[in-house]
Amino acid sequence: MTAADTVITSKIACGLQIRGFNTGTSIQLQQAYTRNFIPVDKSHIPTTKTALQWPYLKHLANQLPPLQDCEVGLLIGYNCPSALAPLEVITGNENEPFAQRTVLGWSIIGLTNPHLDRKGHQSLVHRISVKEVPLPSATDVLKVLESDFSERSYEDKYVSQDDVRFVQLLSNSILQREDGHYEMPLPFKGSSPPSLPNNKRLALVRLQHLKKKLQANKQYYDHYTSFMEETISKGDAELAPSISEGETLWYIPHHGVYHPRKPDKVRVVFDCSAKFRGISLNDSLLTGPDLINSLVGVLCRFRKETVAVVCDIERMFHQFYVAPEHRNYLRLLWWEDGQLQSEPKEYRMAVHLFGAASSPGCANFGLKYLARQHKDNFPSASAFIEKNFYVDDGLVSVQSIEEAKNLIIEAQKLCKGAGLRLHKFNSNQRDVLSCVSPSERATTTEPLSINPDMTQNERVLGIQWSIEDDTFGFNIDVKHYPPTRRTILSVVASLFDPLGFLAPFILGGKCILQELCRRGNGWDDPLPQNLLPRWEEWKCGLQRLKEVTIPRCYHPQDFDNIIRVELHHFSDASNVGYGACSYLRYKNNNNQVHCNLVMAKARVAPTKVHSIPRLELSAAVTSAKLSIVLKTELEMKIDREFFWTDSQVVLAYINNEARRFHVFVANRVQVIRANTDPSQWHYVDTTQNPADHTSRGLHAKDISSTNWLSGPRFLWEEEVLPAPNPPTELLVGDPEVKSVQAFATQVSEQRDVLNRLSRFSTWTRLIKVVARIKRLGCKLEHQSELVTVEERKEAAKVVIKLVQQDTFSQELRLLRKGNSLPRSSPLVRLDPILDDGLIRVGGRLKASSLDLELKHPVVLPKDSHVTRLILSHYHNQICHQGRNQTLMEIRANGFWVIGGSKSIAKYIHKCVQCRKLRRSTEEQRMSELPKERVEVSAPFTYCGMDCFGPFIIKKGRKECKRYGLILTCLSSRAVHIEMLEDMTTDALINALRCFISLRGAVSQLHCDQGTNFVGAKNEFKEALQQCDFKTLEAFLADKQCEFVFNAPSASHAGGIWERQIRTIRSVLNLTAARCSGRLDDASLRTLFYEAMAIVNSRPLVVNGIDDPSSPEPLTPNHLILMKSKVALPPPGKFVKEDMYAAKRWRRVQYLTEQFWSRWKKEYLLNVSTRQKWHVPRRNLKVDDIVIIKEDTLPRNQWQLGRVVETTESADGLVRRVKVRVGDRRPTKKYDHSLKPSVIERPIQKLVLLMEN
Repeated sequence: MTAADTVITSKIACGLQIRGFNTGTSIQLQQAYTRNFIPVDKSHIPTTKTALQWPYLKHLANQLPPLQDCEVGLLIGYNCPSALAPLEVITGNENEPFAQRTVLGWSIIGLTNPHLDRKGHQSLVHRISVKEVPLPSATDVLKVLESDFSERSYEDKYVSQDDVRFVQLLSNSILQREDGHYEMPLPFKGSSPPSLPNNKRLALVRLQHLKKKLQANKQYYDHYTSFMEETISKGDAELAPSISEGETLWYIPHHGVYHPRKPDKVRVVFDCSAKFRGISLNDSLLTGPDLINSLVGVLCRFRKETVAVVCDIERMFHQFYVAPEHRNYLRLLWWEDGQLQSEPKEYRMAVHLFGAASSPGCANFGLKYLARQHKDNFPSASAFIEKNFYVDDGLVSVQSIEEAKNLIIEAQKLCKGAGLRLHKFNSNQRDVLSCVSPSERATTTEPLSINPDMTQNERVLGIQWSIEDDTFGFNIDVKHYPPTRRTILSVVASLFDPLGFLAPFILGGKCILQELCRRGNGWDDPLPQNLLPRWEEWKCGLQRLKEVTIPRCYHPQDFDNIIRVELHHFSDASNVGYGACSYLRYKNNNNQVHCNLVMAKARVAPTKVHSIPRLELSAAVTSAKLSIVLKTELEMKIDREFFWTDSQVVLAYINNEARRFHVFVANRVQVIRANTDPSQWHYVDTTQNPADHTSRGLHAKDISSTNWLSGPRFLWEEEVLPAPNPPTELLVGDPEVKSVQAFATQVSEQRDVLNRLSRFSTWTRLIKVVARIKRLGCKLEHQSELVTVEERKEAAKVVIKLVQQDTFSQELRLLRKGNSLPRSSPLVRLDPILDDGLIRVGGRLKASSLDLELKHPVVLPKDSHVTRLILSHYHNQICHQGRNQTLMEIRANGFWVIGGSKSIAKYIHKCVQCRKLRRSTEEQRMSELPKERVEVSAPFTYCGMDCFGPFIIKKGRKECKRYGLILTCLSSRAVHIEMLEDMTTDALINALRCFISLRGAVSQLHCDQGTNFVGAKNEFKEALQQCDFKTLEAFLADKQCEFVFNAPSASHAGGIWERQIRTIRSVLNLTAARCSGRLDDASLRTLFYEAMAIVNSRPLVVNGIDDPSSPEPLTPNHLILMKSKVALPPPGKFVKEDMYAAKRWRRVQYLTEQFWSRWKKEYLLNVSTRQKWHVPRRNLKVDDIVIIKEDTLPRNQWQLGRVVETTESADGLVRRVKVRVGDRRPTKKYDHSLKPSVIERPIQKLVLLMEN
């Protein structure tokens, strides 16, 4: 049920039947929804008195029931027409009411009470529309269940701008009152407090409903009034003062709720989400960032040491006060001294209240602020408060009783200074509580005398803690409901297990839910009979969970002098589920070992079918993410870390260095390798893998008796020595491998006949020649006739026999004698047979009706020239398709190549046609940065130059084109922009003269050769062609400046200025387009200079940019202007005798040295890594055949060329070459002649077809 945009919890009532007060006819209602109250006015209900007021209705007086002294309990809407259909109508004069009879009886409609209706008064109007919120699917529910305590939150912690503003507002506004309490304003979303409507009428209506509930329940009234009196007496609420006209007020409705485990204490909730005129107080408040410590982290650290202490902050929210100027937004109505008969008075809250969206953020900010402010005076207590509190619950473990006492005393003293009271102290060591007064101890600290077998239990963050035994346990309250999908979900979701101790058991319940989802069962459908025993068995296990105990501390109390701590992570998967578990392994100086389960995850396998290797890989990812969580939260030194899996395929994926995978596998391998090292991964036998329980489930009775809680047996040995991993080579044909490249070289002695066969280039020609030679040998007639099919087959047999005799001579001898082959033979797995002198595959298809060539194909060696001719022949026949199709075609024609997949892959890798169709362009390792980019030099000593435009400007009534010239400093990344009136040589030279006059001499100027403007506008290309670069180069030579051209089409070589052009264009193009036709020369030049100033003010590095304590980010303007935005005093000491010029020189010199010092440390080190092209590749060589990539042409039209010259970089790698291509140009006779020309290109624009 929804009211406006608020979702209200409601129940559905089905099967309701109603009848009239004086009628006997019943009608069936449609589906009804429950609500706490129905907003109607009982004075509008017609009665006998109403009928007597109108003469024409007096005879109906006996038909109308008397008004009952009760609330309206049912509101019938228009969705039930059978209850509203009129059977008889009695009308009066105009504007008089009329009577209407339905199946429920008579009713009077209209102005029934003139005196009441004509009286002017205000009322609240409720418009209710009923909409049933669609229920989530079981798949969605499982995702929500498994997202609890997710490890993803450690990877994706983002801070919004609202969060930054929240922290800045509280940091600047927090202050400490005289009584020690901290005071903070309400963090409104806007820059000023919002102007909200006066919602007092809403608060009065809600108060009246609260009054009825208080009057009906004496216990509720006593608890509620006690809470409110305590709130007022402690100063948390105060009488609201009178206000001036126009001041904003907001009234908070309130109601009480009971905690299921605290039935004697009510908690009053202030409904800051209550909407009035479409707005609520919470809509105007910032919630702030998530400052709450991780629940998993607090529990993990609570298990580190032997002495445990827990405590609580009393009424935490109410210990942080609201600034007085914001308290009128927290007004409320209440009866003084709880006298419900009196008029309610106006109060206002002085503290951050329970129910405001900002209160958790404010309270946690105040608590952490307290810890940070006093970390020098109270180091232990500050660390305890900052790291080991989950909201208002504190959990900590220390090494000794004395340390625990000191921590308690220090924490109480620190909190008391801020008005906070720590109470409900408890510990597994009673001596610790001697320093705490009895009133501040938990109620469970008193000794029990009723039953000596009972143990004292304390709930810590939702987990049962047996204080005497110092163990965690589970006490599940099983409620017996009819088994449906809804009730099963309720039971499974009620198991609170943040550390995953019960993960294998809970997996069974999740699997039942998933099965119901697969079958499409409704939420309230009875459980199918075949699933009922499985559910009953799992539900019986809930009772046995009370037998499961987990030691709170990772190691026993007498386990001292620890010398090594290790983390062991195990993962596994099955078609049921997948998961991971992590164990801490301690070793002391007595060579004693202790292991304990730290954390575990178990998830159901997705409904979408996945292969087992994929699920195993997902489990390995979970294991890696658990590692991130534990190393972050445990805050302890881990000496060694191991990852264990029983999947050799996963180990092969992780250790793979050469092959590429499909997206699913590639992404997960990347996550694993980013957070772990492949050398940390080891193989474990399935029988010893405890993670097997997370993939298949575990009964409750087996949790304590298996290796689930203690880990496998080999972890308890004195040393963990992982066995060598099995061979981790990926299998040929692995579906997850994207592509395979195999390179092999074999040197073999060949016979003279085979040498002659190697001269043939095609299988067809070889067969024809051999067939004709056989004809000559047999002296057959008709020698000139075409070779028949039968002759071709006989020729093929002759050739293949020659090849087999050369390669498989030993196997032929053994097969002829009827002996078996040695195990080292490559043919032993094929079970070969001898047929007509040919070795064929024996296999298991002898009983098949297939042809002989398909059942028993001929065996061919992988490295023979004849084999390559056969591969080429059938590869061409299927139009150069991939490896698998080629292999199937070869086998379909009766050939079996040893290592056929690799041989085909090797052949396809060298196939010129395949390279032409599919090979990517060449790459080479990214070169070293040039000297001019890594050495200290004056600004604009080494520059890169490029042009952009055009821009349309107005000159009188004429529209003209203008261009921009950008010059980028290669070392400081500063930019300079000059405007060009046109793209002539003179204009460029004048712009360069202006630049050199302003910025000083330039030693070297880099520029593209113009082919990178192919994608520019046509007019820009034509304008660029007008420029004479020879004249420009001569001018720069006069200025002692070297003019350096990059290779054509090598835009990546000028990336440093190309990136700046994109930044500037993104600003200028949009601005100039909006102002098109309205800019003149002066305006455009001003726009260029302002854009230049903006770009020169950008940070060179972003490390620490969000940290307020880090220095001001380094920008190019620091070097150009020699000042920052904030004017700083000149460094050093100065006396009167110093001349101004000397002082100025000293200051400039100091700032310059500061810039270059930070430039080396912050910027230069950031550009040292290669973002791509990490590995050296084969250098292109002279006479290599290539095709030249053209972005504007389809691939089959790219030019063919031969490399004629290579240019090596300083590291000996070739990155640019000269290629000779054919240039078809029409002659005077209008025919075409091929004239060779030589062009220069980077290797990134070339596709290698044939190596030299």
